[in-house]
Amino acid sequence: MPVELGTATGITRDVSASGVFFETDATYALASEISFAVQLETPGGKMMLRCKGEIVRIEPRGKRVGVAVKIVESTMVPVN
Repeated sequence: MPVELGTATGITRDVSASGVFFETDATYALASEISFAVQLETPGGKMMLRCKGEIVRIEPRGKRVGVAVKIVESTMVPVN
């Protein structure tokens, strides 16, 4: 699933209730705060999961980087 990272974008590889792992071309620092959003399909329609989190792991992946984020705050809002 695509993930919106402010001015950058990425692709989620794993999503759980407590965190997310995504790949991106953007550069991030370990232990920094990050805000992101993921659009989800639900039985009630499309929803946007908006989160704030802390970067807990960074993995080089060729020309991209893998970023693991621990979610510290999240909200779900309907997509119009």
